[in-house]
This record gives sequence, C-alpha cells and structure tokens, in this order.
Amino acid sequence: MSSKVVLITGTSSGLGLAAAVAAAQSGWHTVATLRDTSRADSLRKAAADAGVELDIRQLDVTDEASVAAAIDGVIADHGRLDAVVNNAGAGHFGTLENDTVDDVRQVMEVNFFGVLNVSKAALPHLRASGGRLITVTSVGGVVGQPFSEAYCAAKFAVEGYMESLAPVADKLGVSVSVVEPGPVASEFFGNIGLDMETEIAAAGPYAEALNNLVSGFVAELMSSAQTPAAAAQSVLKALTADRPAFRVQTSDWARDFTGTKLADVDGSAVQGLTRGWVA
Repeated sequence: MSSKVVLITGTSSGLGLAAAVAAAQSGWHTVATLRDTSRADSLRKAAADAGVELDIRQLDVTDEASVAAAIDGVIADHGRLDAVVNNAGAGHFGTLENDTVDDVRQVMEVNFFGVLNVSKAALPHLRASGGRLITVTSVGGVVGQPFSEAYCAAKFAVEGYMESLAPVADKLGVSVSVVEPGPVASEFFGNIGLDMETEIAAAGPYAEALNNLVSGFVAELMSSAQTPAAAAQSVLKALTADRPAFRVQTSDWARDFTGTKLADVDGSAVQGLTRGWVA
C-alpha cells in the first residue's frame, strides 16, 4: 500500500482535507491539491496532528494547463497514479429568475468541467495502474433542491457522466465511483459567502419561498450534518474496498434521502417532498 499514490483535489478544508489525512493514515502516498496553496495551513496542521505526511501541490481544476502540470508532476516524481478523488467544488444558492446565466456557467465550470479536466488527464495513468476514479458529488446530484438549481444541475451532470463512463472504464480496468455526502459541518456554506437575511430581502417574489426553505429544510439539514472526518470514511471505503460500489452515500441520512429518488419512478415522491420545503 505504501507505494500506491492518490491525488485528491480541493483539500484546503472540509471533506477534502479530512479525506487527504484519512488516506495518508491508511498508507496511501497522498498528493493533496488545492487551487491556492497559501490556504494550506489548516491542511498542514491536520497532517501534523495526525502524524502523517502529505505531498501538497497546486491544482486549479478549471485550468487545463494547471491540471496537466499537476498530473505530469506526480508521474515524474512518483512514477505512478493509482487513484484520483475529485473533491474540489463550489457551492451556489439562487434561483433561475434571479441568477444570471453566467452564474450558472461558473458553477458548471468548477463542479462539472473541472471534474472532467482532472479525470481526462488522469485516466491514461489509472489505466496503467488498474486504478480508481472517485468523484465526490452530493445528495444534490440525485435529488433536485429548491434554490440550488445550478449546483444540483452540475452534480446531476457529474453523476450522469460517471454512471455512463463506469462500464467503459471498467472494461479497461479502472473502477469508477461517486460518493454522495449529505450535509457536512464544514466551511462549504461559509465559502459561498451567503448572508441569508440579505438574500431573502433581495429575492423579490421568491422571498417567502426562500425564507420557508431556510427556516425549515436548511435548518434540518444542518442539524443532521456529519463531521468531515466521518464523511471522509466513505471516500476511504471507495479507495480501499475490494470491489467498490458505483454509488456510495456517506451516512444513513444520505442513503434514506437519495433512496427516495432512486425508487421514485414518476417523480411524485420527490416533488411532494421538495414542494413541502418551500410551502
């Protein structure tokens, strides 16, 4: 195991940071990447506290040259790449009439095209090692959520792409999985830069629905939040299982939530649920 190399994106905080530490603790040589290496202090401290070493490198998933340089650097320095965990992502809160189309494009650029950039660059090396391609999506990649249209659309796209890619990659010896967290107690919401009172005041005709969502479902979500370390165990499971499942949820809550959709042939169960959040 000590010779196996995993590259993880988006490791400055939250689930990505916890997954990098957990992988290193399990014996993986862990390349922890982040867009801005000046934000790596928390990552370094977590590694030191856990008594593990991380290979910290710069990688911007939206920049193909940055992705290529990072992957090439790993191969040059370590000679192999056995797994990739696509974790980098960006949140977004808003609804169609109040968003710009450019807002939506930016969400797709990070959460969807960023995943493709990294995966495409890594696949030749994962084929060579018989490796694993793991992508952190979200329960929002299964169940569409009000005021998260752009974010859910990006995560739906990732899930559809990876579900379609999985049998093709498997034929060539590469295992493909998606990890679906529910709410995680991390800096994710803070990183969006939301002031909910301001958002509600600016929501116009959507203010009542947004207020109902925030005071009801969002509050319930956060009360069910896992720690990043707990959620990271599901990433580790996908990394280490003899035959990992394609779809891995990080908690019982996430399994129940996604199960509503996966058993909902005509869509009525999900629509009944989500309409209740804004009613």
